[in-house]
Amino acid sequence: MGIFDFFTGKSKAAPAVAGATDSSAAPADALMKELESHGFDVSGVDIEVHGDRVTLNGAVNSRAELEKIVLAVGNSKGVAQVENNLIAPDHDPTQPSGVHVVVAGDTLWKIAETYYGNGARYEEIFEANKPMLKHPDKIYPGQRLRLPGVGGAALAKAGGWAPPAEIAGKG
Repeated sequence: MGIFDFFTGKSKAAPAVAGATDSSAAPADALMKELESHGFDVSGVDIEVHGDRVTLNGAVNSRAELEKIVLAVGNSKGVAQVENNLIAPDHDPTQPSGVHVVVAGDTLWKIAETYYGNGARYEEIFEANKPMLKHPDKIYPGQRLRLPGVGGAALAKAGGWAPPAEIAGKG
């Protein structure tokens, strides 16, 4: 739980949910429809939008789904911050997934080499970010990707982004 900051000048490749502008998130109902289009069960989720800040409240089925929902909303056009108040039955705040912010020139292979020591493990990153990623070659600068099993020291050593303590459940 906590506030998750996102890149504001998103690439044109960023999902543009109906009603979003460069400086304002799409309306809550449009964000909900976007999450449903990815196949997420959002029956227990409530979304509030205040300009470029989105608040997620409620419960979801799994930690993986929780992380994907936060990233799907945050990677959308017009979203600068996501306040995550979602809970999941298997959420272990001591073991959050790592997050990598894509930069120009990144590939999933290169990211897998950096964090896992083996580029062939790019498929794990691709799978962990479905359904937001449709193809392993379709990533864009500023996008945040889940890195399952990567956290703490490994993330810091690779120069990746780690969630603040309050998101990681340590605050």
